[in-house]
Amino acid sequence: MALAFDEFGRPFIIIKEQEQKTRLRGVDAQKSNISTGKAVARILCTSLGPKGMDKMLQSPDGDVTSRLRIGDGTTGVVVMAGALLEQAEKLLERGIHPIRIAEGYEMASRIAVDHLECIVQKFEFGVTNIEPLIQMCMTTLSSKIVNRCKRSLAEIAVKPVLAVADLERKDVNLDLFKVEGKVGGNNQNVKFVLEDVGANLVICQWGFYDEANHLLMHRNLPAVRWVGGVELELIAIATGGRIVPRFQELTPEKLGKAGLVREKSFGTTKDRMIYIEHCANSRAVTIMVVGNKMMVEETKRSIHDALCVARNLIRNNYIVYDGGSAEISCSIAVEAAADKFPGVEQYAIRAFADALDAIPMALAENSGLQPIETLSAVKSHQIKENNPCRGIDCNNTGTNDTHEQNVFEALIGKQQQVLLATQVVKMILKIDDVISPSEY
Repeated sequence: MALAFDEFGRPFIIIKEQEQKTRLRGVDAQKSNISTGKAVARILCTSLGPKGMDKMLQSPDGDVTSRLRIGDGTTGVVVMAGALLEQAEKLLERGIHPIRIAEGYEMASRIAVDHLECIVQKFEFGVTNIEPLIQMCMTTLSSKIVNRCKRSLAEIAVKPVLAVADLERKDVNLDLFKVEGKVGGNNQNVKFVLEDVGANLVICQWGFYDEANHLLMHRNLPAVRWVGGVELELIAIATGGRIVPRFQELTPEKLGKAGLVREKSFGTTKDRMIYIEHCANSRAVTIMVVGNKMMVEETKRSIHDALCVARNLIRNNYIVYDGGSAEISCSIAVEAAADKFPGVEQYAIRAFADALDAIPMALAENSGLQPIETLSAVKSHQIKENNPCRGIDCNNTGTNDTHEQNVFEALIGKQQQVLLATQVVKMILKIDDVISPSEY
């Protein structure tokens, strides 16, 4: 291997003796990629659902990184993609071309997405009726490390979202949210504050020159320096103020309005933070998280997931019942539709239906149930009763009716899981040439 530079001075690698490097082509390359994808799915499969396990990864230099929870939607995509790859491997061994498999998967995914719209329920909520949104966020937080505080965290996520949301346009800008963490205390102290600024306070992204410091002190005007760019923009939005590059450009029309600015110390390290309250425009939100370092990071990720769930429901207030019930219903629908396709794609569509069963089977296995027996019983109930709400009783409540358990998920979230898993698998199937990077 040699290092060379182009006419712009950018480095690039020249691989010598290319023909001697390890290289996989055709079906061998596809099977190698499938094996890698299946290995990742096997690792994450046990993380699915409220009884899922955590994962710890150790880097070669000994640094330990704990990826405690990846998020229900992301984990579901990986598990489903792994199941689709496993089914694709069987079809490749039967001599079916990978492009035909990819086309069949695409047809099946459209059938599944369309079927989800047939089993939806309208989700009613409002500014004065936030309990349904809280229940939805609690479902998401049930699979997190912080599930002990899921009620309070769900309320923390829902209230700011409704404060910022434009309900007429059905839109929420998550860029207006900032989640901060401080070491010390516990998660019971998590709360959100509305950022604002007073007209008698100067806030600057950088430091002040000596002359500016002298003028500020002479006028007894408080000032805050070294404020991050994102925070400065949020303060401007919340207060209705304008960011100006120099004092000379400041006019009364560019000043923001706020009621109170105070400083508070946090946690065992006594780090200080400035609160800006009673702002003119409450459309910029900061959520403060305290606890030990690991819990702070986990809580921040969990709150972000809950914020996304609340945003999705505001954008589209239709839901499907979860606990594997939606995947089972889609599997039944895709299996029934496969007979309508006369070509080779029929095999891929049936394989897609089998892959959809991987989600409920993983939920059952992670909950200590017999996966095959549980899936067979639930699928039988769905067909006999024509009830798409029958799912996996992960919490041993005594009923597998996810409607009674209040276990549901936003329609657009579930549709995206199916589409993303399908797109990932199609991309992998279309790779037919792999040069091993370890041989560079």
